[in-house]
Amino acid sequence: MPEDRTEQPHIVTCTAPVNIAVIKYWGKRNEDLILPINSSLSVTLHQDQLKTTTTVATSRSFQEDRIWLNGKEEDITHPRLQSCLREIRRLARKRRNDGDSGVDSASLSHKVHICSVNNFPTAAGLASSAAGFACLVYSLARVFGVEGELSGIARQGSGSACRSMYGGFVQWIMGNKEDGKDSLAQQVEPETHWPELRILVLVASAERKPVGSTSGMQTSVKTSCLLKHRAESVVPGRMVEMTEAIRKKDFAAFAELTMKDSNQFHASCLDTYPPIFYLNHVSQQIISLVHRYNKHYGETRVAYTFDAGPNAVIFTLQQHVPEFVHVVQHFFPPETNGADFIKGLPVNCASLSEELKQGIGLEPMPKGINYIISTKAGPGPRVVEDPTQHLLLSDGFPKKTM
Repeated sequence: MPEDRTEQPHIVTCTAPVNIAVIKYWGKRNEDLILPINSSLSVTLHQDQLKTTTTVATSRSFQEDRIWLNGKEEDITHPRLQSCLREIRRLARKRRNDGDSGVDSASLSHKVHICSVNNFPTAAGLASSAAGFACLVYSLARVFGVEGELSGIARQGSGSACRSMYGGFVQWIMGNKEDGKDSLAQQVEPETHWPELRILVLVASAERKPVGSTSGMQTSVKTSCLLKHRAESVVPGRMVEMTEAIRKKDFAAFAELTMKDSNQFHASCLDTYPPIFYLNHVSQQIISLVHRYNKHYGETRVAYTFDAGPNAVIFTLQQHVPEFVHVVQHFFPPETNGADFIKGLPVNCASLSEELKQGIGLEPMPKGINYIISTKAGPGPRVVEDPTQHLLLSDGFPKKTM
């Protein structure tokens, strides 16, 4: 940056995606470094529907580091936030010391202002921390001129955030080293690999979940025998099978593995003492609906997965989206009209046969689902070039409209 502009904050805005694990991560072997007890695999959802936007500004005029999340100032001294900030600054200093002229040495001592918003419910089991920390790390890296592998830093903010550093289908390799240097995310296939794959997020609750993931994991690791068996004896084989199913675009294999892994994750939560209940009666009804729908057709057309919350994520192929969305509308009659109920990618109309309704045979559950987000696999983090999209004004403080 030229000397005469150092008073002007250096501002960068980036976006990052949500990811949904199809082979779940649950449990850490090292709490400080966020090292998992098993590897995991996820699908990155498209940012046109679900994303975090983060603006980072640096200036020598800032008195202290500050952060605003979804319109409210938060405590920047949170240990995980500090881990990410410290590591990015360390790498920036290392680049400067290695003689990289692209790093502005004066800016390394500047304080940062961070402003971040989600366009989806936070802490409701929709991987908000994954998108949030991925976006934070990616934005900080852009501001401080840090390049290269960033998933290991994002992991220190939120474990699953490392998977949001890539688009498409992503694995988080648990690694073996005590320092966590080999616990990184890798792209298995890009978002363009399986264009027919569609994802429907059925939002049953946008409320904050009763047991946070961090405390839930800690209790599970201490008390669940099933979790230990899952990590050591089940997941390694499933990682291989899931990678193969994705590469071959074998939906039946992908779907069955996805549902079995979701079920086992929640079984591990029940095996925890005291037990953890992330699924509610709406979640259970969705599970029943999916199995009855597949049974009606004699093939696996749709699959569900649930993270640490009651909201279902449905995987299916493009050709089945219209009918299945209308099945959901029929058995979970919404308060709102169709336009408000379905968000994201447009869904064509479809009629349901009486035979299908009777084949599923469930009692409708009015208002069980608030809305559906229709989306697909998408890209990893990206820089927003349009300065009008910055969340911070030219003085480095949030816009009043937030």
